[in-house]
Amino acid sequence: MYLQRRNRILRQSPAIRSLVAETVLTPNDFIAPIFIDEGENVKTEIASMPNYFRCSLDLTVKEVKELWSMGIKSVLLFVKADDETKDNKGTEAINPNGLMQRSIRAIKDAVPEMVVMTDVALDPYSSFGHDGIVEGGEIVNDATVEVLAQMSVSHAEAGADIVAPSDMMDGRIAAIRQALEQSNFTKTGIMAYSAKYASCFYGPFRDALDSAPGFGDKKTYQMDYANRQEAIKETIMDVEEGADIVMVKPALSYLDIIREVKNAVDVPVSCYNISGEYAMIKAAAKMGWIDEEKAIIETLTSMKRAGADLIATYFAKDAVRLLNH
Repeated sequence: MYLQRRNRILRQSPAIRSLVAETVLTPNDFIAPIFIDEGENVKTEIASMPNYFRCSLDLTVKEVKELWSMGIKSVLLFVKADDETKDNKGTEAINPNGLMQRSIRAIKDAVPEMVVMTDVALDPYSSFGHDGIVEGGEIVNDATVEVLAQMSVSHAEAGADIVAPSDMMDGRIAAIRQALEQSNFTKTGIMAYSAKYASCFYGPFRDALDSAPGFGDKKTYQMDYANRQEAIKETIMDVEEGADIVMVKPALSYLDIIREVKNAVDVPVSCYNISGEYAMIKAAAKMGWIDEEKAIIETLTSMKRAGADLIATYFAKDAVRLLNH
């Protein structure tokens, strides 16, 4: 049998496959999410996220030092606010001595070169567990945006390199950019959660921060997972309003959206390999149904192949270790 072209020639050995691989993961691709708690020497495993922990600031600093030593260049901070600090105004969110602000300062002091990204949304601080201020059972947009802008400036003052609004309120990128400019934080970046879908896969994250909505759901501000074109519209608007990086969240069920967004904009595209996606792999691996290590690299590669320049993932440390083997 004579064949003009044999495609298997370029698959016949690991060395050849590596030479012609179209998509390559490196530690530079990863953003490591960090959950921070009050106290000292506190390390609490998140029940629905096996082997992932919420730590006090002293242990968080040690963790960040380890991440940097592994070649991971960025962390994304989330804090668990004490219940007594929660209200419907986001008061604690803009406290200059709040846990988020103290965490930013401590991490930048310990590892100055680490790129510190910060979550900007009100749900960890809200007595209602929503991403915005509640009036008459409605999550109101404009009043929320005012607080988000103040929150972003507060994070910049503490030393954040990039603020990451995850709330999906209309107009918040323009408001945040204006507030940063007016406060002379002209070097602070914005990573906009531009296409954040109302997903069932966020459950473990809400366990981590005790931030589940106290009533209803988040479908009036997070996107309908049936929609594709809406994601492009939202993302282009965020870029026009001043976003430096845009994000698609979740990642694994939205690879098509990552590619669409990558094709539509000329800024870096990130995605968030979220808690439910992490938990699914962990659960299936525990049952012996999949090879966890292979699943980690395959899923992360799929996200980069789809077009993600950056991947926020709870597998960041595991992935780097696997890539270095």
